[in-house]
Parts: sequence; structure tokens; C-alpha cells
Amino acid sequence: MKKNKIFVACDSTNILKIKKIIKETQSRKLNIGYKFGLEFLNSKYGRVFLSKIKKKIIFADIKIHDIPNTCVSTIKAIKDLNVNYLTIHISSGLEALKASKKVSGKIKLIGVTTLTSLNNKSLKEIGYSKNINQLVAHQAKLAKKANLDAIVCSAREVKIVKKFFKKEIITPGIRFNTKTNDQKRVVTPRQAYENGSDWLVIGRPITKGNIRKNIQTLIDHLSQ
Repeated sequence: MKKNKIFVACDSTNILKIKKIIKETQSRKLNIGYKFGLEFLNSKYGRVFLSKIKKKIIFADIKIHDIPNTCVSTIKAIKDLNVNYLTIHISSGLEALKASKKVSGKIKLIGVTTLTSLNNKSLKEIGYSKNINQLVAHQAKLAKKANLDAIVCSAREVKIVKKFFKKEIITPGIRFNTKTNDQKRVVTPRQAYENGSDWLVIGRPITKGNIRKNIQTLIDHLSQ
């Protein structure tokens, strides 16, 4: 039976807490990877800790967003960490995406579309004239053109993305219930897989409270 793929978001700088998250999320019923963001990678012991992790699927969610040369230099600078997935903002531009893909090697380069903390009102405030669906579709085409390995988007836009991008789709903004926290475009795990997501990124619904119990809740939710 095919296992559902989950990236557990390790959003903390506390090494003991991260170790606990990794230990208590082990499951034979799920394919688990671990996502580390800017908070952890910029913390005092984060980089060292990450360099020592073995036999785990590691997702470095640093969302590179810069000129082509800096994007390339950043990818080269983290190659010693042996990460499996790495994010770059599609809005960095086609030239930066292509240059980054050229040096990424075995690292799967993930294009970030539009953050799940944004909605149409937010886009208008920033200065975009396209709505979310139009913008994400445009970004998916760019990711395909740059030959990226995966895309990050809300599960609500997965069906749009799949029209233009046929590789892996990773979706954050996953909630077991109606609590959205700081996210705007959220869905349940089941809805995300039904929409066509390959990987789900889940943080607080798993890592807050009783982690083992939360993992079981997720398994039960997916098997209903």
C-alpha cells in the first residue's frame, strides 16, 4: 500500500524539541520527512545539527529570493548539509531559477508559488494585478520552463498547477480542523491528497501538544 508523504515542519530553535519531534513522529504507516526553515537554519546550533542528521528526508525551506548569482552561491554554500529538497521563490525570475537548477545537483529544487499566508486582498496590497489562481498558474508555467523538480502551493491551487506542471507538488497550509492560525488558504490532509498533492507540510497540528497522539489522529483522518 502506498504511504502518504508528510513533511513535519520543525519550526523551533530548540534542539531538544527537534529531537523529540523526530523521535515521536516515526511511523510505519506514513512516509515522513522533516522541514527546516530560516528560523532553525539561522539559529546557533541549527546548521550543525542538520549536518549530522542521517537517513532522513530533509527539506530546507529557505525560500531563496535574490539575484541569480546570490541564488547560485547560496545553493553551493549549503551542499554540505545533504538536503533532499530546497525552496526558491519563483518570483526570483526565470534567469535565477535556471541558474539555480544548473547547480542544484542531487538536491530537488522546489519553486515556491504564492505563500499560503496571502489572499487576493494581500496580493492587491503588494501591487499584483492578477488574482491568486491566475498568478499561481503563471508561476507554474515558469517552474516548468526552468525545469524545477517540484512546486510548493496551497492545496486549493493544486488542480490549477497540475495543468502546467507534472512533477511533485508540496502543499503547506494543512489543518485538521477550521483553525487557520496565520494561514489564509488552508485545507484538511484528506482534501489535499484528493486534490492531487504529493507531499503535505504539517507543523503545529502535529508538533503542538501530544505528538504521538497527533500522528495517530492524522493516520485515522486519512484512513476514514
